[in-house]
Amino acid sequence: MITAPQLRAARSLLGIDQRRLAELSGLSVPTIQRMEASGSIIRGNVDSLMKLIAALDVAGIELIGEGAVSQGGGRGVRLKAGFDPAKSSEAGGNEAEPGGSLA
Repeated sequence: MITAPQLRAARSLLGIDQRRLAELSGLSVPTIQRMEASGSIIRGNVDSLMKLIAALDVAGIELIGEGAVSQGGGRGVRLKAGFDPAKSSEAGGNEAEPGGSLA
């Protein structure tokens, strides 16, 4: 299971755009766009989801489920439980600039 925010974060960590992820996974750009536009958990064709997850895995992304512990070493990020990024940005919260830090 993968969520739209996880997918966007994975792409960001890899430094790739939707077109490159489509190439890596063998999916179309519109399919990647639909997946990233999902409200939460990405739903879709099982084959497409398996291709996406496999491509992310090969690229070095470990998907961590809700409440799960990471199995590997390495660095990572995770949203705090109950945090809603949409509410944070609506409230005019500080956003980090690329390569910068929160003010």
